[in-house]
Amino acid sequence: MNNNYYRITGYCPENDFSFILDSNGMFEKLWEFSAYLIAKGLDVIEVTRLENIIDININQVEEDKQHMILRANADGKPEYVNHTINGITYRAIKVADKLYIINK
Repeated sequence: MNNNYYRITGYCPENDFSFILDSNGMFEKLWEFSAYLIAKGLDVIEVTRLENIIDININQVEEDKQHMILRANADGKPEYVNHTINGITYRAIKVADKLYIINK
């Protein structure tokens, strides 16, 4: 697993849409990924490393040092929903039909 695999869920206030982006190798540090999006006028809602995620229905992407991968987008802000796995209910983040849990 690449130690530079990061995920950010964000929101674009100017155009009222949310997104989930993965970066697997494009940024050396997690804060660089966040700073890049903030510089573009986007709000960062959640930011984490892949090893801190429980994926529900998002598959990992191959290493790509030149691109971020759009995993989901939807109108409005991201949602937080309850999702139960093996009898444990977690707070998951949802954009469109894509869900994941930040395992804090």
